[in-house]
Amino acid sequence: MSAGRIVINHATVRETADMVAFARLCAERGLDTVSIWGSEIDKVGEKAARAALEETGLKVSGYNRVGPFEPQFLDRARFELERAARFGADHVLVFTGGLASGDRDLAACRRRHEDVIGSLLDLARDVGITLALEPLHPMLVGDRTTLASLSHANALCDALGEGVGIVIDVHHVWWDERLGAEIARAGQARRIVGYHVNDWLVPTRHLLRDRGMMGDGVIDLAGVTRMVRDAGFAGPIEVEIFSDDWARRSAAEVIDLSIARCAAIFGGALAA
Repeated sequence: MSAGRIVINHATVRETADMVAFARLCAERGLDTVSIWGSEIDKVGEKAARAALEETGLKVSGYNRVGPFEPQFLDRARFELERAARFGADHVLVFTGGLASGDRDLAACRRRHEDVIGSLLDLARDVGITLALEPLHPMLVGDRTTLASLSHANALCDALGEGVGIVIDVHHVWWDERLGAEIARAGQARRIVGYHVNDWLVPTRHLLRDRGMMGDGVIDLAGVTRMVRDAGFAGPIEVEIFSDDWARRSAAEVIDLSIARCAAIFGGALAA
């Protein structure tokens, strides 16, 4: 197993490790890439955050994020895209947000958000960075996203053209009866830019803050990973666990267990 084939998303351990500590913990374990958050850069300052990455030699895969789509959002979006480019990120995650208070016209909201993504893509092309669409679970449509299926993400990418890709997060898409077909569709178009792993617990106590450690839930992680690999994605496997349970544990413990679980579950998919 190559540790370099695993990425830890900072959100997994951000409650107990700031960005500087996070970078050191990952580097000490032989990881060579991390996924980062603009909000965590703000806490330590860009100078300290960039120094931590330079000192450890870590590269950046995903940068979280641009959004939600609120008034005056595009000014902040340009800043985030430019900062992601300065950090050498491979892609920037797009977060639309859900319905505005009192709004019940989901179709119209989706159309507005699609138009905003088109505007974002122009900005991203200007700074030379890829936009990443990450469909979230349908139960999050009300307050967090209007992009809730791989089918929608693929259709948007078809419409928008170059410079936009898809991040597949198993927690959000594992339920979809079209999962295999839509992963293959994304792969055929060479638009998969990231693959996030975690697990779905039964029961799930909180839609956002109760993701499981890989192997603790009901997702066929090895099976989904085969779909992603068969679709041509050869990038790393990224661990992203939003969990009040795991947030209470030390960052070192969580990272070590994440690496061990990835090695046990994904096996050859982590081969260099």
